[in-house]
Amino acid sequence: MTYGITSARVRLGDRTALDDVTLRLPAGSVTAVVGGDGAGKTTLLRALVRQVTLDAGTVNTPEKAKIGYLPASSGSWAALTVTQNVDFAGGIFGLAGESLAARRSELLAAAGLTAAGGRVASQLSGGMRRKLGFCMAMVHRPSLLVLDEPSTGVDPVSRIDLWRLISEAAAAGATVVMSTTYLDEAERAGQLLVLDRGRALLEGTYDDVRAGFRGTVTCGPSAVRPEWSWRRGRERREYWPAADQPDDSLVVDPDLEDLVVALSLSARNQEAAA
Repeated sequence: MTYGITSARVRLGDRTALDDVTLRLPAGSVTAVVGGDGAGKTTLLRALVRQVTLDAGTVNTPEKAKIGYLPASSGSWAALTVTQNVDFAGGIFGLAGESLAARRSELLAAAGLTAAGGRVASQLSGGMRRKLGFCMAMVHRPSLLVLDEPSTGVDPVSRIDLWRLISEAAAAGATVVMSTTYLDEAERAGQLLVLDRGRALLEGTYDDVRAGFRGTVTCGPSAVRPEWSWRRGRERREYWPAADQPDDSLVVDPDLEDLVVALSLSARNQEAAA
């Protein structure tokens, strides 16, 4: 079963949050939605879980009882213990008794939270609390798992744990879509959607994104054309849509971060020139 969203348009006040966005989500896959602040990532995910109503377009997702959602917030209740949080989430979806206890034990063990079962969520580290939120989103074995920046602000070890949990969920058959600011994570996803100011710049596998990229990225101490450049560490990166970069520039092999920024700059500069 392929879920997704087609030709989605959403206006929030006087701003267009999504502009004709289409995303296909094959079963058993992990799709990463990437883009800068204000790109429309959260709006797209909230539209998938029907917390945002489309002004145009269609959403194809399972019934609510078969969707798991981890919002950008912690996804848990601060005053409840780890065990109580999972049990409460399970109860919402009709789990109880031995089946709930078994599922809770399975999830907490996978997330490394078994020993923290009696601690209230407010006493957990950021990484532990995000893993708890993931367990709550997964407790009912959803067909569609929607994760809004699950590892933002999370320590490196917990990021690894979260990615393992996400991969295992997809391997078990769940369709997973996640937004992320960590582009090294996005490279591991089966497919990507690059958003900029509510518009889809590119959709496909990481190899598709690389193959569809035209032009050159260079680096140096300063930019020749500032409007086509961005800072990367102590250097400036610059995108050249045509093969006419200066001879004294060092050409680099762009990674996903370079590709996303270059695509966004290209779209904005072309729009400004129109």
